[in-house]
Amino acid sequence: MGYTGKCACGAVTLNIGAKPATTRQCWCRQCQTIAAGGPTHNAIFPAEAVAIEGTLGAASWTAASGNTLTFHFCASCGTQVYGQSSARPHLKTVRFGVLDQPHDLKPEVVIWTQDAPDWAQIDPALEQWPQQPPAPATPTAPAPATKD
Repeated sequence: MGYTGKCACGAVTLNIGAKPATTRQCWCRQCQTIAAGGPTHNAIFPAEAVAIEGTLGAASWTAASGNTLTFHFCASCGTQVYGQSSARPHLKTVRFGVLDQPHDLKPEVVIWTQDAPDWAQIDPALEQWPQQPPAPATPTAPAPATKD
């Protein structure tokens, strides 16, 4: 199983040759800032399973966890593509919005709930963490598929 995706303008494409280690909804303040006030929705994949074509821009900051978070976006349209933590360079946190629909992903875990605004709707059935949870176990990833 794998996933494909593209940015809003089509200049960046993704081909992911693995299932995610986990999927998360993140309510940290940095994610709320880049997601127009709501949470980000993310799938965490082994870095080597994520093949990206196109020009990416990047920006970094110190996250609430204390790690350096670098987020990557389409240099042409600004679409968020993935984030990567200095603590987990073997993982890429891909934004749901860049993945082609339909896909079978939905959040399994909600993180940084302590930063969620009072009006946030958090599914009580999901595992919740007030701050940063431990890193997910990394599944074994096949080599990324290549385009013909």
